[in-house]
Amino acid sequence: MYRRKSLADFLGDRVAYRNLVPADPALPRLESFWQEIGLDGPRAPRKTVPMYAAVVYRYLQAAQAQRGQPPLERLLFVGDTLMNDGTAARNLGAYLPMRCFIGADRLAKPEEISTDDHLMKANRWQALADFLAWVQADGFTLDGRTALLLDLDKTTHGARGRNDHAIDQARINAVRRTVEEVLGETFDEASFRRSVYDRLNKPDYHPFTADNQDYKAYISLMVAGHVYAPECFWADLEAGRLTGFKQFITLCDARQAQMSAGLLAAHREVVGNMAKGDPTPFKSFRFREYHETVNLIDYLPEETPEADLLADEIVMTGEVADLAEQLAAQGVLVFGLSDKPDEATLPPPESAAGALPLHQVVMRVVGGLKR
Repeated sequence: MYRRKSLADFLGDRVAYRNLVPADPALPRLESFWQEIGLDGPRAPRKTVPMYAAVVYRYLQAAQAQRGQPPLERLLFVGDTLMNDGTAARNLGAYLPMRCFIGADRLAKPEEISTDDHLMKANRWQALADFLAWVQADGFTLDGRTALLLDLDKTTHGARGRNDHAIDQARINAVRRTVEEVLGETFDEASFRRSVYDRLNKPDYHPFTADNQDYKAYISLMVAGHVYAPECFWADLEAGRLTGFKQFITLCDARQAQMSAGLLAAHREVVGNMAKGDPTPFKSFRFREYHETVNLIDYLPEETPEADLLADEIVMTGEVADLAEQLAAQGVLVFGLSDKPDEATLPPPESAAGALPLHQVVMRVVGGLKR
């Protein structure tokens, strides 16, 4: 029998997704303090900029006061990417003494753990036990004046190197469903994956797509729907005539007469949200991603072998869950962060009664902290 938990079992509602709106309504909102911390406006900064750390620090201290505890004195951060999570952790180190763990499972390689000043990097999630020993040996007291910040996607669930492809599959399913619903009977999934989405979804094209999944979904839809004919699209992209997403939108905007009702609705949605400066312009796609993500949680038979479960279902990372529960029992404040859009993690407005935010959905747990 697999263990089952929700992230809320150790986080409660102390979670903030991309928009940095805490799920706990008792915590402050960015619009109430953005001027105090020197932001240009109330829009959430991205994870790698210093002001992101300023916002998160404010939330942590507010959550600490909410518990009736004295101000925080130290911080632990657990994530899966050196660029996003490691940078955010370093920026938070300007406010509190900090130690960070960056993990992934790379089982084809020998176990390797390295430390650099305040950061430990490991190619096994089980090395979180070593991280715990390291911070304690370094004089970190793990008590009520300590906070544990957890990255959620591909760390606390869908662990990188172990189960992250299941999170990617949910997003791919959402793209497919979006395109299929708009194009109807003319949709050919194999051709779409081969000639549009899979080809576009590569680092070579990040300068054009900004690695923004909303952009990729919209581009894929317009190309698959022949608003921008595939052969012309790839020729223009390879020749450098297409240099950015806004240019692509402008070219598509001039071709509205070629759009079906479904394509036109999607186009207007993206154009309207881009005009507002919204970083998540294709919200209907993200709403589908929420449903596709939930559909890949705890749906396989109980007797499913672990390897098959990790291949096809989104599961919780046992090592991270065990660390969080152990430290929470010692009084540590546990808080979750995700760069996933709110629209892909919270029930859409039209969802059936009882639909839960992702951090409250019960999922199976694989792995554990014991060495």
